[in-house]
Amino acid sequence: MAYTTIDKPTDYFETLTWSGDNASPRNITGLDFTPDFVWIKEQNIAYSTGHRLYDSVRGVGANKELDTSSTQYEGQGNIETYGYPNALISGGYTVQTGTTDIDYVNKTGNTYVSWNWKAGTSFSNDASATGIGTIDSTGSVSTTAGLSIISYTGNGTTNQSVAHGLGATPQVIIIKNRTSSSYWCFTGPRFFSTSDTNMLYMQNTAAEADDTNVNGNTAPSSTVFGIGDYSAVNTSGNAHIAYCFTEIKGYSKFGYFQGNGNSNGPFVYLGFKPAWILFKNTTGNNWGILNNKQDPFNITQTRLHPNLDIANNTGAGGVVDFLSNGFKCRNSDGLENGAAPIVYMAFAENPFVTSTGIPATAR
Repeated sequence: MAYTTIDKPTDYFETLTWSGDNASPRNITGLDFTPDFVWIKEQNIAYSTGHRLYDSVRGVGANKELDTSSTQYEGQGNIETYGYPNALISGGYTVQTGTTDIDYVNKTGNTYVSWNWKAGTSFSNDASATGIGTIDSTGSVSTTAGLSIISYTGNGTTNQSVAHGLGATPQVIIIKNRTSSSYWCFTGPRFFSTSDTNMLYMQNTAAEADDTNVNGNTAPSSTVFGIGDYSAVNTSGNAHIAYCFTEIKGYSKFGYFQGNGNSNGPFVYLGFKPAWILFKNTTGNNWGILNNKQDPFNITQTRLHPNLDIANNTGAGGVVDFLSNGFKCRNSDGLENGAAPIVYMAFAENPFVTSTGIPATAR
């Protein structure tokens, strides 16, 4: 029995951490790949720092950031004064420090974390020529790692579809309007249905909402995802970016579980030892991210919140254990283990068992 198709997850996903030193430019390295999707957050300060997302499709540099804790459009945060990555390089990226006292990437005294994914294969679809979808799309795709970064221009018309290039049905699609202020639309494994198109919004704590004008009437398939006429996903003439994920055995898993609101929480089987997990209670509460670099030992409890521009915080009494084949909830916090359906995204540190039969070790 094959437990994985990726024996070395760090070829496609890895967390980096560093301490600022005011050097400019500075290479932030340590990855085994050139990243295509970079998510940066300061760890230790509570003033408005935001979550800064960059990718190889939109490009990096001044005014290329998107912030999950904000409805701002691309570059609206005046990022050239606050520091930014200005090149994606082998093993990481180069950062340019800011010209103000606030610096998002390399200020002395501050600590930083970034989450990094590889895609890498150029993708382009002319919908009228191929008959796939109704809106043209371009981007970067890895069918091996199950990630596509897709750019398209909206037409403002309901019930449209966009090619994603994965060759498999995505379980998670995250869309942001790059040109106008708008919500972050998160459609996950609990929500894909043309009759029940519930959504989550990454910039707030809201419960799942029934928004039929986000996905339109086209359920995701192995070739396309659907969009409606909602301004966040399909404003006429506006550029939009979509991050599409499909599960890869032993490397990534996207799903939901029923929390029990108890310190002896549920165990969730992933098929791998996790490196990174994103959580969201579908009845409300903050989003949360845990990873294996900020907490290398159990109990894993250092959290950052995609919807908040605050420093690290910890869950009282711990949050979850990262196990060799999944995770176990260890507190009653409503974020990760409220008595409600909890959506998650997870990426691997190691598969439970490699293709050559080597098992993962516990922490």
